[in-house]
Amino acid sequence: MKYLIAALLCAATLPAFAEGDVNAGAQKAASCMACHGAEGNSAVPLYPNLAGQHAPYLLHSLQAYKKGERSGGQAEVMKAFVAGLSDQDMEDLSAYYSSLKP
Repeated sequence: MKYLIAALLCAATLPAFAEGDVNAGAQKAASCMACHGAEGNSAVPLYPNLAGQHAPYLLHSLQAYKKGERSGGQAEVMKAFVAGLSDQDMEDLSAYYSSLKP
């Protein structure tokens, strides 16, 4: 029973992660395109594909970069890119990239 309650609570919080605006995210994605590709599919293996990723995952990742909770790889580069993003910007970008086909 406690697992069912935990699952329901987690499911109830998912809409809070998916409040981004796809069109606004498309407008904000210009600086992302250099590494992650014009449609979220990178041509360089060093940079991950963002297209089709789940919005909550992308949002969590952006927030973690901004807070400095991610390290290694391109973490410092990403931290610089997300430093000026608002919560709404991150939600919009997450919605945009999750809407694209991998």
